[in-house]
Amino acid sequence: MNNLVRVVLVDDHRLCQKGLAELLEREGGFTVVGTAGNPEQAEALIRAHTPDLVVMDLRMPLMDGVSLLRQLRADGCESPAVILTMSDMQDDLANALRAGARGYLLKDMDPADIVDAIRRAAKGELVVAPAMAAKLAQLLQGRASDHPKDGAVKLTEREREILHHVACGKSNKAIAKILNISHDTVKLHVRHILAKLNLTSRVEAAVFAVEHGDRVGMRAPP
Repeated sequence: MNNLVRVVLVDDHRLCQKGLAELLEREGGFTVVGTAGNPEQAEALIRAHTPDLVVMDLRMPLMDGVSLLRQLRADGCESPAVILTMSDMQDDLANALRAGARGYLLKDMDPADIVDAIRRAAKGELVVAPAMAAKLAQLLQGRASDHPKDGAVKLTEREREILHHVACGKSNKAIAKILNISHDTVKLHVRHILAKLNLTSRVEAAVFAVEHGDRVGMRAPP
């Protein structure tokens, strides 16, 4: 039981909540510790359970999934989040990733593929629906032109070390424990890394590390 991935589901459609909960628990490896249909319920559940992963819809009344994710991050919640939505709009993908989502999946994907992607996200991978791959590539290409040519060489040794752990999917708390430094110190380093590389999210930092590890002077993440 201790090895089960603890998940909170956030979706205002009860049928989607129930269907995904049953799918995850039937496939094994997951336990759904709570379901929420609005932001207030979601925040309370996430504070109470500190789940290993949050899977949330994008379009919801009162507050959309991206705004909810931003609010959670502002409140200090670091539980990884995956967006599961019907929207295949590039802007929605971009906003979700910039808000810190670890994945962006579409509800019309094969159920087995959704479960596999959620499982990989729980292990620290960035997961994106195959139908969104080209749009993600366009986003990254656009961001690449904004990267300072000499930005990477400005990173300190500690920043390179932290960037490696970010690319491996580690949370700030996990990085702090590994490096024996404070959580606030890690947060400060991450902010400096994003500013130096002209990036807006941990996801972009992870992608940058994978694609330009040699420029940063760090080993490639596994």
